[in-house]
Amino acid sequence: MSESVDIKTGEVELSEYDQVCGIDLRNPVYAGFLTWLIPGLGQWYQGRRAKAIIFFLCIVPAFVVGCLMCSDWGGDGEVENIGIARNVYFSWRQQDQRLFFIPQACIGMAAIPSIIQALWTSSGESPPFGRFMAPPQIDDMDKTGVAPTLTDISKKLHFLFELGTYITVIAGLMNLLAIFDAVDGPLVYRQEEQNKKKEQKT
Repeated sequence: MSESVDIKTGEVELSEYDQVCGIDLRNPVYAGFLTWLIPGLGQWYQGRRAKAIIFFLCIVPAFVVGCLMCSDWGGDGEVENIGIARNVYFSWRQQDQRLFFIPQACIGMAAIPSIIQALWTSSGESPPFGRFMAPPQIDDMDKTGVAPTLTDISKKLHFLFELGTYITVIAGLMNLLAIFDAVDGPLVYRQEEQNKKKEQKT
């Protein structure tokens, strides 16, 4: 442990590395799960309240904004009501393998409804949450999705569908970093530890 003594006060001051290593991560795996469930919840569980609030305020609003960009509460005569958050959906159909959902799923509980919707529609049943996060139809004959078709949604929302998708993906990736923070603690420069190892070898 590297430390220095303040001559005026006589108090021992730990180095930045030792201060960070002194953080109690409690149960890191459980903290990581909590952070996946709700961004910042794992840090709150660990007692790092300021960081928990920062993570929550940076990640959750971004995900919500991305979802609202791909929402429509009324038809325009040409395309029927799209629904809410149609850019966040799970699909592994041959014509629509939704790889964007993988980082979106890192947001945790907010993405769970899309999995439930996909399971219901794949069995030919009506989804329990209506069109909210429901996989869109591939074409008019498709029975594994919810109207309107993916083409109709893209035409009506234009660039907002792509932009909203990217924003939700970024929010999911940010929460993935927050999960790593909850499991392994803050990222710091470990020069002191490296120097100690070098000294031991020599």
